[in-house]
Amino acid sequence: MRESGAATAYGSWSLKGTKKKNCQDSGTEGRLDEILLRKTHKHKVNCNMPTGLKISNSHRGQLSSCTMPRDVFPPLLLLLLFLSVFGASHACLQDPASAYRFTGAVCRLTYPAAVVLNEKTTKVIEAAFQHARYPSVKGEKSLLFIGRVIYGLDNLEIHNLSIGRSAFELHPGEGIALEIGNVSAVFRGTIQYGYGSWLVNVAHSIDFEIESQIDLGINPKLYCRDGKVAADTSDCYLHFHKLHLHLQGDKEPNWLRKVFTDFITFTVKLAIKGQICKEINKVANILADFIQDTAGQFLSYGGISVDIGVTAAPVINANYIESYHKGLTNYNNTSAVINDSVFHPRQLTENRMLYFWVSDQVLNPLFTAAHQDSRLQLNISGAELTELFKTNLSSAMPAFIRECLLESGSPQLRVWSSSVPYLNTSTYGTTVWGTASGELHCGTQGTPILFFKMDVAIDIAASYADKKLFLQGNPSEVFVLQAELSSQNQTVQLDEDHVDFIREAVEKIGIPKVLSALEIELTRLLDKQGANLFDIFNPEVLPQDGFVVIQMDFGFPHHLLTQFLRKALQ
Repeated sequence: MRESGAATAYGSWSLKGTKKKNCQDSGTEGRLDEILLRKTHKHKVNCNMPTGLKISNSHRGQLSSCTMPRDVFPPLLLLLLFLSVFGASHACLQDPASAYRFTGAVCRLTYPAAVVLNEKTTKVIEAAFQHARYPSVKGEKSLLFIGRVIYGLDNLEIHNLSIGRSAFELHPGEGIALEIGNVSAVFRGTIQYGYGSWLVNVAHSIDFEIESQIDLGINPKLYCRDGKVAADTSDCYLHFHKLHLHLQGDKEPNWLRKVFTDFITFTVKLAIKGQICKEINKVANILADFIQDTAGQFLSYGGISVDIGVTAAPVINANYIESYHKGLTNYNNTSAVINDSVFHPRQLTENRMLYFWVSDQVLNPLFTAAHQDSRLQLNISGAELTELFKTNLSSAMPAFIRECLLESGSPQLRVWSSSVPYLNTSTYGTTVWGTASGELHCGTQGTPILFFKMDVAIDIAASYADKKLFLQGNPSEVFVLQAELSSQNQTVQLDEDHVDFIREAVEKIGIPKVLSALEIELTRLLDKQGANLFDIFNPEVLPQDGFVVIQMDFGFPHHLLTQFLRKALQ
């Protein structure tokens, strides 16, 4: 048993504006304890980017959206956190190797990450104990000289719960073996009993208290159900080191205490075991739903979404858990297709806590959807536009552009993608090619004074630090396809000097501005989806041939556990 004492991601974006043991003693975390306590009182118990992305830009205006894949809970349901951190699909293949070619994204969670997650296991177990509802139990027993004894246990509640430690082990090909040790609790309730013979009939009600010390073991089995990872926690057992019955209220003869100590404690054992294990299974399902709902929200924006259902059951070995996902973009009732993915497990290592493998076949359909949804556009106007053109350029600014910027009331530049961008990742980095168009408007004129169209290719490096996304671009190609000046209801082709200025302005002003707008908007969207609440350490994005690997270490996102427990205890 093992005991346990910032990276980027991609998605749709749019421009509009711009090895053997590890144990954890349980501690207290005020807010979680408050939730557990509050719910206990409420429910008296009666019986859950690349270091080299190359982007070719054609964009139009304000960054208006971005959706990026990426995203923890206790090892009790360790898998259901990171294995179903990606949503549902329609079918799973039995053999993971046969599913590789249909896989667009992979998540690998290594043993060091499991250690971090195990630190929070006790809080989920507390939730299961606190929230379990123990039913009334009725029975009867025949006793010599007394006759038939009829009894009932009512209003069984749990008090003074404390959990000592949690320990886990990854079982290759099976699941997780989890042991929760030194669980101390007091169970209180009422015994209704009656006994009698032809000599006497007696009926009583006595409050009772049972001191207990328990070890809990759970061996979740993972399987694929309806296209998503599910856990069967029916292999659940409780070992009672101590179960001491105290009768309160009326003074009772010692014989009654002795009789009840045997069969009442046995009955309570069965009731506690049945309800605790049942509640753990319930919490598992709630956790799975919670994670999938959270992931679904994270990976959707407007009419663009990503089907990240699993293509096969997860793989577990002694060092990591790995899950395989479709990564299919859905837009306007159409879905992308991946059937020739290049994924292989050897493309990922085991020395970081968390890995994401993302195929170009996931990213390119996102670009297509973003283009079709008119999300790749940027509008710049007024003083902001004038300030941008103060950048020193080697080419002379045409007089008509200077007049537009300085003399018109509110100049405006509109830029948009006029073709679907295409992305390619290799060991040298990531490049995106596309065609962009632009219009320069002067004041209130309805007709733009300038129209231009160009092919653009950009090599992009992306990083994530201080909870912000950074994009660094190096234009590898800027080719002006068309440049026209509108004057007196006539369209005039620009001369070579003017074309050179537009080319240089796009390279040194336009592309940096687009990337800056993307940085701000993508960071904003990531924050909106809660990415800034994660503690991400030393993120790296490694471009490879046809895919990118994002690897990182992380700290447990305390807010997710708080949200989950709040929902679980409603």
